[in-house]
Amino acid sequence: MTRGCLILFLFFILLSILPADLQAQCSICTKTAQQLGEKPAKALNAGIIYLGLTPLLIMGYIGYRWWRNNQ
Repeated sequence: MTRGCLILFLFFILLSILPADLQAQCSICTKTAQQLGEKPAKALNAGIIYLGLTPLLIMGYIGYRWWRNNQ
């Protein structure tokens, strides 16, 4: 069961990384990105996703280590 949980965890991590067309912008950022153009808008969106995903990965790693130490 431990191996299955690890595979499921890695699957969800890959799902969160792979989609390139995620929309992570609020309404203000969307209007700003529309004024910048297509390439800067995609870079802004990728930066927002990167900044949001980093803490989640860190918390996931800490949670996984905690779970492994308690078993």
